[in-house]
Amino acid sequence: MKFQIGFDGMKDTELTPLKIKHTDADTPFLLSKHLQSIFSKLPTYQPIVVICVGTDRSTGDSLGPLVGSHLNRTTNLRNLHLFGTLDEPVHAMNLSETVDKIQRQFDNPFIVAVDACLGQVSSVGCIQVADGPLKPGAGVNKDLPPVGNIHVTGIVNVGGFMEYFVLQNTRLSLVMNMANVIGDALHSALRRTQAYVPSAKTALQID
Repeated sequence: MKFQIGFDGMKDTELTPLKIKHTDADTPFLLSKHLQSIFSKLPTYQPIVVICVGTDRSTGDSLGPLVGSHLNRTTNLRNLHLFGTLDEPVHAMNLSETVDKIQRQFDNPFIVAVDACLGQVSSVGCIQVADGPLKPGAGVNKDLPPVGNIHVTGIVNVGGFMEYFVLQNTRLSLVMNMANVIGDALHSALRRTQAYVPSAKTALQID
């Protein structure tokens, strides 16, 4: 799989998908390292935007807002632009508006989309990082715009039947633990990338 980096998009870089259990002892390190390898290839002037999609009205679908709130407590990342928290979620009703706002506000943003998803029994509890946009709402028959240069998803429950009710009845403990791992990994990756590019032309902005 490939994704384009840089303003001119003249260079393609291979992005190997990552899928890893959130309970493995080395997951925080491996996930952070994987994300850092992506961020470090971006130009210092390219803003990184994290969109955490979901709603606090559904346990399974609260993964994104939980990650956003986790990152929102971090106030020292000048290269982070964050959308989607428990207080101000990005969900089906305002996703299109949020994407339009981001495109107006930022010049060629690199967008990281974070969301919950459903999968096979053996994959529940796994965190995935993959190239290309997230397609939110696909599992529950919602027509929402794809978003993201890359996406980070947490498989919170089993898909294939009555997905809406499955999300409603997902264990909060699982979702919170996964959100903490993803939030910590994103923070660490951004902080380490920032440390290598002290002249980055970005500033903290929480929307």
